[in-house]
Amino acid sequence: MRALYFAFLRERIGKAEEEIAPPENIKTVADLMGWLSGQGENYAAAFASRKTTRAALDRTHVKHDAVIGNAREIAFFPPMTGG
Repeated sequence: MRALYFAFLRERIGKAEEEIAPPENIKTVADLMGWLSGQGENYAAAFASRKTTRAALDRTHVKHDAVIGNAREIAFFPPMTGG
């Protein structure tokens, strides 16, 4: 699965994208954010505010309880602001 990171998530992790292979017990977006948080201090810092992090599976925005299933891509975004 390809993971894409945007804005401060990209800055904290230190890369814009990567191929990831989470364990089979990782079923939801929330599970994946928890697993990624354990991949190093930079990931933990990026996902420290998980409640406000947004995600998209195969370019469709989803909630944290969304099942990852056979998605090929997941993107993570910081909260969006408007003006």
